[in-house]
Amino acid sequence: MKFIADSMLGRLARWLRLLGHDTLYFPAIEDSLLLRIAREEQRILLTRDTRLVKVRGLTNYLLLKENDPFRQLQVVITSFGLVPPGKPIETVLSPGLSRCSLCNAVLEHVTKEEAGNAVPEYVLMTVERIKKCPRCDKYYWEGTHQEKMKKKLREILLHPGQGESKESH
Repeated sequence: MKFIADSMLGRLARWLRLLGHDTLYFPAIEDSLLLRIAREEQRILLTRDTRLVKVRGLTNYLLLKENDPFRQLQVVITSFGLVPPGKPIETVLSPGLSRCSLCNAVLEHVTKEEAGNAVPEYVLMTVERIKKCPRCDKYYWEGTHQEKMKKKLREILLHPGQGESKESH
């Protein structure tokens, strides 16, 4: 599933990338270009802009009314079935660390030697797999942040907020 998030949804875009979903995000983009990219690349538009979803011919979108990025994430996950029914929440993280959270590029495995001084020495001694973004050179590895992410996902999916509504098409 491919997404494109409007300029109001940067934190949501980052979380979706961390969960392995191809999510484009541009902090400053004109609506016409945003819509063109969504259409040409067959991406689902994630937006908070009620005016934007009234554009004639727009059919593949999710209008988010929530302000909180974690509520937004909960709505996206449930709206598109990103956690298969009957599966543990951890399955959302199964692709874990496959996309750069900053630029959306697909991460590549690197050896500890290739990572060298770019990561802390402790990481080199304790982690088996290290990944690197080929576009922005950011390094990723599984650590305590994975458990924190799983805990946050459990929290938002098992205890969703009350009274928030959503609309999808």
